[in-house]
Amino acid sequence: MRLSTLVTLGWPLFGLMLGILPLLPNVRAQDRTTEAAEAAIKDGTAECAPYYYAPVATRISSFPVIWQPAQILPNDTNAEAKWSSIAPNVPSNMSVKGTIMGDFSTFTPTYSSSDTDCWWTYHQCVTPKFPGLPPDLVNVPEPHTLGYGFDDGPNCSHNAFYDYLANQKQKATMFLVGSNVLDWPLEAQRVVADGHEICVHTWSHRYMTALQSPDAFAELYYIQIQAVKLVTGVTPTCWRAPFGDIDDRIRAIAHGLGLRTIGWQYDSNDWRAGTGNITPADVDGNYYALIAQANSGQFDTAGAIMLTHELNNFTMSEAVKFYPQLKATFKHIVPMGVAMNHTQPYVEANYSLPTFDEYISGKTETKGPSASDGGAIGKGVHNESKNGAMRRHELFSVPSRWLFLLGYVLVSLFAD
Repeated sequence: MRLSTLVTLGWPLFGLMLGILPLLPNVRAQDRTTEAAEAAIKDGTAECAPYYYAPVATRISSFPVIWQPAQILPNDTNAEAKWSSIAPNVPSNMSVKGTIMGDFSTFTPTYSSSDTDCWWTYHQCVTPKFPGLPPDLVNVPEPHTLGYGFDDGPNCSHNAFYDYLANQKQKATMFLVGSNVLDWPLEAQRVVADGHEICVHTWSHRYMTALQSPDAFAELYYIQIQAVKLVTGVTPTCWRAPFGDIDDRIRAIAHGLGLRTIGWQYDSNDWRAGTGNITPADVDGNYYALIAQANSGQFDTAGAIMLTHELNNFTMSEAVKFYPQLKATFKHIVPMGVAMNHTQPYVEANYSLPTFDEYISGKTETKGPSASDGGAIGKGVHNESKNGAMRRHELFSVPSRWLFLLGYVLVSLFAD
């Protein structure tokens, strides 16, 4: 190679390559293929950038359309067989109610005032009238205790919130929406990796009593047995109805799938902030009202459940803002499964939650198989030192393929 060519071409190109090198670790750090790497992202915009996740992408045709009301897919023989086994135990004399967007204006005037269907939306009924169905869990049995949980996850920008919970050594019950699980699978994996409990919150977050029975089944089946299992390796045994909209027909379908129904007594209304006449101050007031009731002795014999959400930055920020006050007010803040001593939260028997007594004594770690065992990811907690080493490696290492490319360019420049 001539010196003049080297000067006019080689050194500028060499400088360009050197200029690119500092950027390469950032490319590496955004390689979004593992839960731990995803959990390390601190920028909310970067967290919510879409990414490709092969286990979901290669199975997407096995699911209903994301964010559309679910129906049993054609030729899904497993779903058909499961529904056929449940259907005989589902009451057939209970009407479909209103619309999937929650308009009951044409139905309610004709509905029996005796609330024969135990319809929560009508009169907050939580004790089923249809035989064989357990009551809804709307408070926790342990006194001075808050059953802690969040609906509508996983939220793509939840890392700061989950980091806060981890720093507080606080576990919670996360009610996940199936469409969110497939949109943000690595975020769903963090729920298990951090030791939280997963319950399901339907496929598309519609009013369940407005659905025909096979479609209501599909709303639960495709998240519980399909989406959450595919992404996290576990099959949940609990659920919460969107908007609390449930009756004995829907309870029977959930019961047939092995799902316990969890409701609430107290509502933060955090998800309504900015809609209608609900303001952030109103949400604050709902938190303060719960705290005031606790201080007045309302929960001296049994604890409480408050409806809160992982829906957006506001709802998660509210949870962080009020956590110190809740912790100072309640003796114990625990996941729903822990409060009920349901130590096996999933169908898979090799995963367990601590008992209530274990949890309040400081033994909050969940137990489960490692990723190498082919089961649910993680051990239930992040190993911070291991993750820190991995993150430092990502930030400062340069992939070998880039070094090879640099070497190839330099050899080419100096070759005759």
